[in-house]
Amino acid sequence: MEIIKTIEEAKKIIKKWKSEHKTIGFIPTMGYLHEGHQSLMNAASENDKKVVSIFVNPTQFSPNEDLDKYPRDLERDIEICKKENVDLLFVPDVSEMYNDNFSTYINVENLSDNLCGESRPGHFRGVCTVVNKLFNIVNPDKAYFGQKDAQQLIIIKKMVQDLNMDVDIVACPIIREEDGLAKSSRNKYLNIDERKAALILNSSLKKAFTEIQDGEKNATVIINNIKASIKTEPLAIIDYVKIVDLDTITDISEIKKSALVAIAVKIGKTRLIDNFII
Repeated sequence: MEIIKTIEEAKKIIKKWKSEHKTIGFIPTMGYLHEGHQSLMNAASENDKKVVSIFVNPTQFSPNEDLDKYPRDLERDIEICKKENVDLLFVPDVSEMYNDNFSTYINVENLSDNLCGESRPGHFRGVCTVVNKLFNIVNPDKAYFGQKDAQQLIIIKKMVQDLNMDVDIVACPIIREEDGLAKSSRNKYLNIDERKAALILNSSLKKAFTEIQDGEKNATVIINNIKASIKTEPLAIIDYVKIVDLDTITDISEIKKSALVAIAVKIGKTRLIDNFII
């Protein structure tokens, strides 16, 4: 596995692979890798070459968020990538990705207005900008994203479509702990009591899923029941509980077709998200 820190070096390797007609699978990450990331790497094994990037992207964090405290462990990440047979690990510094005069950003309108886009203004502008840059550097045939960040996945697909990017976006399922908690790098922040409290996210969604399967289609009823379930946990503070159209990310009053049931909840100071798709 080659570990590369500069765009120039990465492009040189990618250019060589392309000249050899190698297919490239790409997994963009912010590091502190876990089984969710590993599932994406495994999915990318369908390609000739596997590229992972580790970059904690400052433009997707607002001033009051956890950029400086975001968990990092590059040595551990390197060992995981080696285990998953990654061919190229791209680990650029912030100065490599954003020069002092950087002033170009990508914003996918409308899809970014709700859910995490409403709670975290500017977040998806930062995500789309860095993913676009990484796509230009890595030039992948396929890129792999997890459903846990469902809104991000939908927005990236729209960006690729609108900007005629020649890359296939592959959606991969949420990977969970044995007790149901969705894998997340931010789970590291949780103490023992908070870790137990965090199980309320998945349990409330499971109840809602059963409710919908049993015939309930009224979004307000389902949302209120999810909120009531979450509020039984004293350490949980609701950011949002919403049911939105899967294509437009707009609130719906009744489930008539494909929908995303999404929640964001703070457990202590840690903001966690989870969802399921109908």
